[in-house]
Amino acid sequence: MHSIFSILLSSLVFGYFCLHSLNNEALKMQHKSTAIEETRQNIYTPTYLDFKNKLLIEFRDLKPGKFGEFVDGVYVSLDCTEKIIAFTFDACGGYGSSGFNNELIEYLKKEKIPATLFITGKWIDANGKAFSQLASDSLFEIENHGLTHKPCTIDGKSAYGIAGTSNIGEAIDEIELNALKIEKHTGRRPKFMRSATAYTDEACTKIAQRLGMKMVAYSLLSGDAIPDTPSEIICNNILTNVKPGSIIIMHFNHPKWQEKQALELAIPKLRKMGYRFVKLENCKLKQSQLLSKNGINQ
Repeated sequence: MHSIFSILLSSLVFGYFCLHSLNNEALKMQHKSTAIEETRQNIYTPTYLDFKNKLLIEFRDLKPGKFGEFVDGVYVSLDCTEKIIAFTFDACGGYGSSGFNNELIEYLKKEKIPATLFITGKWIDANGKAFSQLASDSLFEIENHGLTHKPCTIDGKSAYGIAGTSNIGEAIDEIELNALKIEKHTGRRPKFMRSATAYTDEACTKIAQRLGMKMVAYSLLSGDAIPDTPSEIICNNILTNVKPGSIIIMHFNHPKWQEKQALELAIPKLRKMGYRFVKLENCKLKQSQLLSKNGINQ
């Protein structure tokens, strides 16, 4: 069971990573985003605009609601009592965040560990060949991390200094355009959306649901997001906080980080503890609201 303190501490760790990515992104602000340019040329079609306009009418009275990682409508764990857990890995994209930790992916393959990969449009554009290989491997589930890696809001709230989408239309674009992008490249539409930084407002959980995706956060933050965090610390974070149904958040877009080494330590112990590993698409999920009495979202 997570304490409020551990959730807050994990959020601060995640925030450090988000600020690190933001600083890197600022170095390349003068460069146009290839994700946005490709979207304008190939996806932002009259058909899409018509669909978007209908959604804008449908959601014209929508209010933002609460903003955070564990607001109502966000799914945070597997709905189970069995010893099964889900490893999820984000690829944020952008300058300094578009690397590919191939050694980590190869380790998951070798150990036959299924994983859910949340990927942005920016990362896809920078890693087309790797993305195609990941999408063709049934061990991995490709899900939506937003077109441009902005927190999903309808009023421009920020998380860790990263400005969110500024209105309903921009939130729709952030979610739907990357879903279309993924579907175009893989033939499969995403089932889940993880907002950048995992922060979102309640309105965007409704928008994602309308678009056929559940908004997902996490219940166990590995601590991999601070550069140069030792593998032993990441491993200990996982082993100390794991419980049946945990959704673990990690990253695979920084090849110099220690996720692979941490899992080499953690996986044998998790298996010895009786845990099995699953993809999100193979499980029923539990919303954060249902976990509020257990110390999350309080």
